[in-house]
Amino acid sequence: MTKLFFPVSRASLLALVVFAASQPESVAQSKPAAAAPGRVTVFNPPSAGSIPDDEFGKIVRQGEQIFIDTQKNASQFVGNSLNCVNCHLDAGRKGNASPLWAAYISYPAYRSKNKHVNTFAERLQGCFRFSMNGKAPAPGDPTLVALETYAYWLATGAPVGGTVEGRGYPEVAKPAQPADYARGEKVYQQKCALCHGADGQGQASAGKTVFPPLWGDKSFNWGAGMHDTKNAAGFIKANMPLGLGGTLTDQEAWDVALFMDSHERPQDPRFNGSVEETRKKYHDSPSSMYGKSVNGHVLGAK
Repeated sequence: MTKLFFPVSRASLLALVVFAASQPESVAQSKPAAAAPGRVTVFNPPSAGSIPDDEFGKIVRQGEQIFIDTQKNASQFVGNSLNCVNCHLDAGRKGNASPLWAAYISYPAYRSKNKHVNTFAERLQGCFRFSMNGKAPAPGDPTLVALETYAYWLATGAPVGGTVEGRGYPEVAKPAQPADYARGEKVYQQKCALCHGADGQGQASAGKTVFPPLWGDKSFNWGAGMHDTKNAAGFIKANMPLGLGGTLTDQEAWDVALFMDSHERPQDPRFNGSVEETRKKYHDSPSSMYGKSVNGHVLGAK
């Protein structure tokens, strides 16, 4: 059999590669891929520098700015001093800090929190209502559309319907000793107070939150996921102190999570007039401090 051979120069090959890369079905706007069943995937989101320079990219950038500086760009929906990036680190890119790309590919999904299948847009609305202690943007609101678009772009190439490494917060095994307020306070003063303040009220510069308040009127409310010590321990273990994630022991992470969540914060917006009944309906979990008595005060009854 005769083999046909067509010589291709290095320059011609390079030109073909460049041409292929420039076609409309670009990586930046491709849809998330379907995941292989049962496979755990490692994923890296696209860099900020690769946001396309077109109308789609314009909305992606809007979403990124809302995410980074929510106080400035979505103030009408925020009731505290937080920005989205305070809990979803590195502009929503960092694994094990509830990355935005992993959230996008995980919805629609059933949530026991509100007992129905939630869309991704509804999940974002919940963030504004609870974590930001504000009000939810209406469906189709430009703020919601921009955040959805930013999340979609971050998820470029991520598999849908599978397990992705770094999704949410890692689960931290319960320590040998039950979480303890006094030990947690000691960890807080040694490892956390430098950034978040001895009083837990964070730090601001030129009117902008640099380190977020962890409790009090300007923090997340009792309906936010971070009020749950199990969630807080996972986030703290993986990411805190900032830049030194993984340096706390499991015991320290649980202790300081309990200490943080044993302080008052804004009321759960689902509050029905009774702390006891609200706990029974929404916080019936051993890792929720809502409605428990700490230092003689029932949390949620301020």
